Amino acid sequence: MNIYLIGYRCCGKTSVGNYVSEQLGLTFIDADQELESDYETTIPEMVAERGWDYFRTCEKQILKRLCGLDDHVISTGGGAVIDPENRTLLKSRGTVFWLTAAPETIRNRMQTDENTGVRRPALTGRGLFEEISSALESRRAYYEEASDFKIKTDDLEVEKIGRLIMESVKIMNI
Repeated sequence: MNIYLIGYRCCGKTSVGNYVSEQLGLTFIDADQELESDYETTIPEMVAERGWDYFRTCEKQILKRLCGLDDHVISTGGGAVIDPENRTLLKSRGTVFWLTAAPETIRNRMQTDENTGVRRPALTGRGLFEEISSALESRRAYYEEASDFKIKTDDLEVEKIGRLIMESVKIMNI
């Protein structure tokens, strides 16, 4: 069984995933990094050249492959849960933790994250805060359906979030 981390951009999936995998002695995989490696391009380049539909198809292929692994901690792309097959696949192959944060927190994190411009293409032509709020609202039901646990990350350190995940996994005897 795997541990999956879902949630919007800058909610801590990669940082928490690295921490949890180290603590549990598991391998960590970031699905977005895996996609970029396999397709030898960045996500913004892929989206600019081939469009969002092509990106989502590639993302789905990567996720199917990663879900075939065992005993990994895997962070998904923020929009991976949009696809109903992805939601079903995640739930069937492990325990899914939804990391959340308020739009204000996400905006602040994105503004200070050096990867935002390089790895996270704009989803709309709107302003940053409006884009975040709109995307969170449109994806809320998908995140809820896909997740087993929800953790608000706004005021928590990576280690605390990681401990919450590990306690949940221990309770479930995974």
